Amino acid sequence: MTSESAEAQPRAAEARGVRLVPVLLVLTVVSGLIDAVSYLGLGRVFTANMTGNVVVLGFAAAGAPGFSVAHTLTSLVSFLAGAVVGGRVAVRLGSGSRRTWVRSTLAVEAVLLGASAAVAFADPDASADATVYALISVTAFAMGLRNATVRKLGVPDLTTTVLTMTLTGLASDSRAGGGSGHHSPRRTASVAAMLAGATLGAWLVIHHDLGIPLLIAAVAVAVLAVVASGRE
Repeated sequence: MTSESAEAQPRAAEARGVRLVPVLLVLTVVSGLIDAVSYLGLGRVFTANMTGNVVVLGFAAAGAPGFSVAHTLTSLVSFLAGAVVGGRVAVRLGSGSRRTWVRSTLAVEAVLLGASAAVAFADPDASADATVYALISVTAFAMGLRNATVRKLGVPDLTTTVLTMTLTGLASDSRAGGGSGHHSPRRTASVAAMLAGATLGAWLVIHHDLGIPLLIAAVAVAVLAVVASGRE
């Protein structure tokens, strides 16, 4: 076997599977599901969108009705803890196989979301404080872990949880804004994915319970953990 063919084997293995762009778009749908569960079912708190959470914390601190400082702080702290772990994982695995790194992180996220679904099915209305705090903590930790990974991957315009800069880029870089519109399809797909996830999640929370959207999210991420490649 020549040195060139030996080098080609790892590259071929790394590229095997679904590219990261569609993987991240599915994860964006999952983020919409998670925030629908948390905001509509857990007391107006976000566990994926921390930009919104900081604003919600301000509302709660000012005494606005329907918001909880304790719930919001729990989400923020759990998210940050997940991001710390995600950063450590990136240091440990990021210099090796990208596919192994991505799949490992997604597998952990799937397990965490699966555990959240089990908790939600045990208490479908989240009537117990322990259920609410468990769901907030575990889903926020999972989102922090994922966000740290996505940030380190550095795929343009696909953060999976925040759309402010995506929407800004979509408008400012469009032909109407004097740009080329080169990344418009990807940005548009990201916005559509978040909207689809939020709509589906909201419908399931309103008409069913918290467990079903969490289970869908867990299964979707588990599938990605098996099929994701390391290429953009």
